[in-house]
Amino acid sequence: MVFNRFKKMFKTDGESSSDFIEIDLEQEKSDSKIFVKTFVLNTYEDINPVLNSLREGYTIAVINIKVLKSKDVIELKRAISKIKKTVEALEGKIAGFGENTIIATPSKVFEIQKGGVEPVKVPRSDEIERF
Repeated sequence: MVFNRFKKMFKTDGESSSDFIEIDLEQEKSDSKIFVKTFVLNTYEDINPVLNSLREGYTIAVINIKVLKSKDVIELKRAISKIKKTVEALEGKIAGFGENTIIATPSKVFEIQKGGVEPVKVPRSDEIERF
């Protein structure tokens, strides 16, 4: 093999040959898993575990805001604003589902799709088929 010839050319007598592996710390683990964690916002301070999980980069946060929404709308707006700024800084995605749920994702998530697939229209039995 050509590489072995190069090793022999640069090897000095008295030096032991040692194989080494170069590790790229910037490269992501290919077997990394994404976790889905649920959170409930009872107070503004409850956003800290959410933000910490998002910063790790391996968590999709499903956040229930119903309790904080019923207590204090101003604190809710503050909390959502803080979560949104953090997600944007991490190049992630954030979306609201229904009135009481927010989903925040890391940058690994390509898109949050709302709605789903269009429903298939099933003809009723009393409808006349038109050609």
